Amino acid sequence: MTDNTEERALQVRSSIRSDRNWKRTYTICGAAIIALTVIIGIFLIYRGSESFTKGGHSVFEFLFSSEWKPLDSPGKFGGQIGSAIYIWGTIITCALGLLIALPFSLGAAIFLTEIQPKLGKSLFRPAVEIYVGIPSVVYGWVGMTVLVPWIRDTFHASKGGYSVLAAAIVLAVMIFPTITTVSADAINSVSNDYREAAYGLGSTKWQCIHKVVIPAARSGIFVGVILGLARALGEALAVAMVIGKMRAFPSDLLSPTISLTTTIASDMGNTSNGGEYNLALWSMALLLFIISMLLIFLIHHISKKGAENA
Repeated sequence: MTDNTEERALQVRSSIRSDRNWKRTYTICGAAIIALTVIIGIFLIYRGSESFTKGGHSVFEFLFSSEWKPLDSPGKFGGQIGSAIYIWGTIITCALGLLIALPFSLGAAIFLTEIQPKLGKSLFRPAVEIYVGIPSVVYGWVGMTVLVPWIRDTFHASKGGYSVLAAAIVLAVMIFPTITTVSADAINSVSNDYREAAYGLGSTKWQCIHKVVIPAARSGIFVGVILGLARALGEALAVAMVIGKMRAFPSDLLSPTISLTTTIASDMGNTSNGGEYNLALWSMALLLFIISMLLIFLIHHISKKGAENA
């Protein structure tokens, strides 16, 4: 009995040590991720703010002016860093891409959860999730070789098809799986009691989906939309291949323009470190980082409100 008791005691102590070690490991990993995010944020704030602290430019000029003539010599300032064209290009392409993707994503989510859940789980959802793993360059290449010529020939675009519309369609395809899968998870999380109550009151299937299920899953769907928007904001390569990279406000959807991520990706390696041009690009990166943080906080707020209303 004594030997068995000591053996069990050793096993308990070993289990406790193992739990403590794993807890310590998880804590270190979590703290490392938080620290890395904070370090990236501090670095971006430091580099991105130098356009204003060293270069003497104003935030108003950076956000609302379209005059872009930064100097590219280290230590020399006096140019202009108006980024309104890049900001507007980002806004219009992401907004249009979201507008195109949203009805398809929501319809797909309803189909694979409410209309054909078995087929959706076994076939449709895996097919949708394949899109997540496709590299950005593939989207951009297909857009450049197929979509751009189609827009040129169909709409007789004056700039050869490289346009806001092409960039928006590419972005819509890229964010489609994100919005679809998150929305489907949100719809699946709605309790069946809601559906049974709706059917008990005489609702049809479509009335149940429209009046009961979708409103109940609204917060989760909003989260999916915001995640898709965040993906669109951060995309550079695919957009750069189809947007035309013309530094001008687009006059219509068939006109080329340029975006923040496209400019950073194409110009950062060609600028002098510490120069006004380089610092202006860091300011663009800081702006994207701030927007991403705001979207993350908005996601947490919506998720919290959804949990409170559940």
